[in-house]
Amino acid sequence: MKDYIERRAMEIAEYIISTESTVRQTAKKFGVSKSTVHKDVTERLPKLNPPAASEVKRVLLKNKSERHIRGGKATRLKYKEAHEHDKVSNM
Repeated sequence: MKDYIERRAMEIAEYIISTESTVRQTAKKFGVSKSTVHKDVTERLPKLNPPAASEVKRVLLKNKSERHIRGGKATRLKYKEAHEHDKVSNM
């Protein structure tokens, strides 16, 4: 494995653990695809640092269990903003 890939996998792991961010947020922060983040933390990281891999897995499972809540919040915010925009337009 190339050095820069190993470094990226470790940096991604540290970021996810410290911020408890999602794969999508991490991909945006590092300028890579969600697939790359996923591959780094599920395939490469266990070979490089098994304890970090298990901690990242814990965070990602927690995020996965909460995603329906985040989705509901995003939908609510979307319609709230649309409703407020309509109110302003109608004045």
